[in-house]
Amino acid sequence: MELAFDEARATRAERFFERMLCHTKGRWAGQPFHLTDWQRDDLVRPLFGTVRYDEELDDWVRLYRVAWLELARKNGKSEFLAGCGLYLLIADGEAGAEIYGAAADRDQAAIVWEVAQRMVELSRYLSARLRIFKQSKRIVDERTGSYYRVLPADAAGNLGLNPHGILFDEVIAQPSRELWDALRTAAGARTQPLMIAATTAGNDPASFAAKEHAEMEKVADDPDRAPHTFVFMRNTDAKADAFDEANWSHANPALGEFLSAQALRDEAIEARNDPAKENAFRQFRLNQWVQQATRWMPLHLWDESSTEVWPSPAHARSRLKGRRAWGGLDLSSVEDLTAWSLVVELDERGEDGQPRYGALWRFFCPEEQVRDLDRHTGGDFSVWVRQGWVTATEGNVIDYEAVLDAIAADAEDFRIVDISADRWMLEPVRQRIVERTGTEVFPIPQTFQGMGPAMKQLRALVRARRLEHGRNPVARWNVDSTEVKRDDAENVKPVKPERKASGRRIDGTVALALAIDAGVVRARPPRKRGVAGF
Repeated sequence: MELAFDEARATRAERFFERMLCHTKGRWAGQPFHLTDWQRDDLVRPLFGTVRYDEELDDWVRLYRVAWLELARKNGKSEFLAGCGLYLLIADGEAGAEIYGAAADRDQAAIVWEVAQRMVELSRYLSARLRIFKQSKRIVDERTGSYYRVLPADAAGNLGLNPHGILFDEVIAQPSRELWDALRTAAGARTQPLMIAATTAGNDPASFAAKEHAEMEKVADDPDRAPHTFVFMRNTDAKADAFDEANWSHANPALGEFLSAQALRDEAIEARNDPAKENAFRQFRLNQWVQQATRWMPLHLWDESSTEVWPSPAHARSRLKGRRAWGGLDLSSVEDLTAWSLVVELDERGEDGQPRYGALWRFFCPEEQVRDLDRHTGGDFSVWVRQGWVTATEGNVIDYEAVLDAIAADAEDFRIVDISADRWMLEPVRQRIVERTGTEVFPIPQTFQGMGPAMKQLRALVRARRLEHGRNPVARWNVDSTEVKRDDAENVKPVKPERKASGRRIDGTVALALAIDAGVVRARPPRKRGVAGF
């Protein structure tokens, strides 16, 4: 393939932006669209100036037919797309050009169109040449019979399109590749069609956008894989410190120009203390592909909640022995830990004047799992077993008799009011727990409704520094491993990590939340002594 760089084409596109267009928003509104260095040198000039020789046409045509732009939000994607759409409409030498705005729905696609509409209104030349039809979302150039319009949501089924330009906004919102493929294949009759897709990183690794992102990474590494595809991707490295300002500019080339650094600082402060906001900060501000499940508890908050370090399980129990308590039980069979937790009343109060509580755990695992868990904890797990933080039972499955004996021992040392337990695998041991402790056991489903209130209350206790956990090392590991999913009502439930890949466990978090459920959420009258409820 014979390639060249056409200086005249590149300059023509550059001058179109700077002489014909104006910015439409913020402090730059109404001012000429002077391209920044990265917009000019990394986008406009190479995209529109790189050409190939077409033997069929015996002429030079634009090399790129697809452009993939992936960068963080608020870096001018909408204005850049709108400017490209207007250039393709009237300045690309195409008679009868059809330019289409596409997105997950018509309203999303209209965002870029409305920017283009405003650009036309602000330009003396464009407003004299182009007609705007707001109701139908069309901009028409009657001189060449060309138009730019917004596509309806069902555009994938419209086979009558003959696009010269396609502006595809926020690919991450596409439910499938149906619309993408329909528009790509519709442009075959044009000599140099161009689809420009702009998106931010997503949170679904199984989505169409994620698969296209992976393909674009390969093209960026090896342009010969798809020489007709232009790739501009600015994704912050997954291992980068999200809160180090030095790592922000790569995904935000407009930082300090028309993107406020202070805005990112403010969001970073919020994200540091809220994993849900951290996930959004990473995705939308650092352009990192994230998971739908998000980290639940920043470790610095967890550590700050505890004012003491309990050196051993025996010390922890002697510190709290004889107090009123509520229990939570998360059972397992082979790969998970079995975790039993107690939330215990303390005599102290937190900074907000509310009572503080102590948290205790007993962890159990099959002896045959210790070596594998050692591999995932840098050798710490076998140390925790030797120190008594974990009980390793003989064989390759949990010995439930050991678990029942431990719960019964705690029932002797503490005044256990109520117990909540994971519904899964509970029935074979539920009655035996009641018989040995004299305390009712309530099954709790691992759903948004079942776990949401307790998880919310647990997080509130930690943030208010009202939970004394003594820096239990196994519980800390579990808390750091915990990820959650959210429903539309902002209820959260813990989700199990991919254990084979990560070696993480969350059972101590689940057991603690269940103990919180017993003491806070239900707040029933006690089955034994005292008054239940926090």
